[in-house]
This record gives sequence, C-alpha cells and structure tokens, in this order.
Amino acid sequence: MDQKLIELVESVHHRKEPLQFAVGDLVDVHTKIMEGDKERIQIYSGTVISRSGSRGREMFTVRRIVAGEGVERKFPVHSPRIDKIVVKRSSVVRRAKLFFLRDRVGKSVRLKERREKTVEK
Repeated sequence: MDQKLIELVESVHHRKEPLQFAVGDLVDVHTKIMEGDKERIQIYSGTVISRSGSRGREMFTVRRIVAGEGVERKFPVHSPRIDKIVVKRSSVVRRAKLFFLRDRVGKSVRLKERREKTVEK
C-alpha cells in the first residue's frame, strides 16, 4: 500500500523522455543555476562513473579533473534542474561502477571508444 502511494507521488516528477546515456560516457550536463532573480545554464562535463537507485530516486555520478584534482558530482536523473545531457563520446566498459578511475592519473584514465556499426548498402 505504502509503496504504491510513493510510486504514485514520484511518477508526477518523472521525465517525459528518459535521458539516454550509460556508464563510461563522456557527457555535458546542462544544469539550471539561480542567481538572484536570474536563471542561467551551467555545463558540467566529465565521465559518468556510476548510476544508482531506481525509478524516481535514480542518481548518476560524473567525474572530471580540475587543476590536477579529481572532482565528482552526483545528479538526480529526474531533477527539473537538469536541462539536458549531451553525450560527447561513448566508451566500452565492462563494469557498472568505474570507481577504479579514482586511483588513476594521466593517460591511464582514458577509456576505449565505442564505435557504432554502420550498415553497408
């Protein structure tokens, strides 16, 4: 009973079209920032290292390197503050969580790019 009620309340806030990205993708997350009475879009770009949760409570973590330090930020998938997510590059990964990237520096952070198969006519 309680679970059905929670799902009903959460379903109001779900996105109409789901965000299409996966773990290992290099993405630009466009977030809405309020500054006083003005609103602007801020872009946070990095690699998606994890997705967690389900339905309305789903979150994803984006990691990037700033001034030689690793910075991670978690975003709710169904947040109204996320304007859009642009996938710049997809990578081949064999894990659901890429936490091993936290220990790596430089070229070892690179992931192999996923190539789309083209259909010959």
